[in-house]
Amino acid sequence: MSEEAAAPAANMNAVHDPAVTPIPVHKGGATATTAGSTTDVEHDHDRHSLDNGPLSPRMRTNPFSRVQTSLDMDDYFVGPRDMSKHSKWPVFMRLHGSILPEMILPLIFVGGWSTLITCISKYKHDLGINPVLLTVLGFVVGLGLSFRSSTAYERYAEGRKYWTQLAFASHNLARVIWIHSVERKGDLSKQDLLTKLSGLNLIIAFAVSLKHKLRFEPYASYEDLSGLIGHLDTFAKAATTPGSVAHKKPNFFKTTGEFLGVSFAESNPRKVIKKAAKPLGNLPLEILTYMSSFVDEQVEQGLLKVPMHQTLAYNNIAALNDVLTGTDRILNTPLPVAYSIAIAQVTWMYIIMLPFQLYKALGWVTIPGSIFAAYIILGILLIGREIENPFGNDVNDLPLDHFCFQLATELDTISAIRKPNTEEWVKNSNNKVLFPILDSGYLAWEKRSELRIRTELRSKPEMALEARKHKIELTPSEPSVADEKV
Repeated sequence: MSEEAAAPAANMNAVHDPAVTPIPVHKGGATATTAGSTTDVEHDHDRHSLDNGPLSPRMRTNPFSRVQTSLDMDDYFVGPRDMSKHSKWPVFMRLHGSILPEMILPLIFVGGWSTLITCISKYKHDLGINPVLLTVLGFVVGLGLSFRSSTAYERYAEGRKYWTQLAFASHNLARVIWIHSVERKGDLSKQDLLTKLSGLNLIIAFAVSLKHKLRFEPYASYEDLSGLIGHLDTFAKAATTPGSVAHKKPNFFKTTGEFLGVSFAESNPRKVIKKAAKPLGNLPLEILTYMSSFVDEQVEQGLLKVPMHQTLAYNNIAALNDVLTGTDRILNTPLPVAYSIAIAQVTWMYIIMLPFQLYKALGWVTIPGSIFAAYIILGILLIGREIENPFGNDVNDLPLDHFCFQLATELDTISAIRKPNTEEWVKNSNNKVLFPILDSGYLAWEKRSELRIRTELRSKPEMALEARKHKIELTPSEPSVADEKV
């Protein structure tokens, strides 16, 4: 790897480890130095090289790392929406996230069809019919679209709930590993620290591997995953070859067809799995076995002593397994194809019949009227189809890359500090135990009588009620001299 290519990865590791100072690398291999000596820079570089551990790929899981705030064309119509960006356009004028691109060809067809029927009715033979079918078919179409939309959104919401459950179980398991697993004294302390970090990385590896599994990406060499599972013996790793994750760039016509929602241009999402030469296994499930083994050894070595903590660890691993099976159920149990076909057929029959029923009442306005009606009806139908699988790469799908990066950041936050010493933060002058009514810290209140403390506690609800009634802000104050004698 060239120095230019290695520099970004080095800087990302430096961000992860506050003890490491990133060293800018310029073209030609020249290393930037400051007022310090070259020896210090070389020492930092050596230490930095040693710190290139398995956590570095975690920093690359952020899909929203671009400096610019505006969207480019590559992600405007493709990929889950970036939740960190804000649009000031009115909702009805926004195109990003809209289903409109997939409706261009259907609306052109409806416009041409309604124009044809209107012209024939105007100049040749009146094809207008009684609009009673508008009511009859409209009721059936409404029921079908309502069922389609509610079913699709239920799957979307259920997928989000499972990722919330994943975050909940991951937080709990990470706290058990980091806080409740004991670090032994002496040289074993560093070993226990690195072991616990390896356990936290397994949690991140599970989330990232689940994301790839749900997107039919079964291998182990993806940029945000390889550094987390490269040391694990898995089927996915054994099946991975240098060209297994290489994707052939689609040509212009295929890309345009997918953009416009042409079914003939859509690729089979399971194509990579079908072409696998070796067993792919189930990577998230295999990672769960490593988690269980990790907890077993922590218990056997006496590092996780409290039975409640042991139970909590195993229960959260079971919760992660529930997430795995639940998301797999959503992915592999779509709406029965008979429903999808029937709803699509009834919807298109209704749209095709519209010009015949609207002509007598609207005349030439039949053309825009049919287009507007088709826009509404097809929009609801296509939205249901898009969100039916919430784990894909459509704009309205769940931002799984962001969820994984957020989870990694939260676990980094947990591991950033040692296990807190309760006495240190409780017996602290900045611990304002009676905030917001009094500004004194713990050490000041420790010198006062218990009666004085309970008296203030008694008055605290009354002061809060008065403040709420009169809409005033409670301002912390110091006890008066008379109060000190109580």
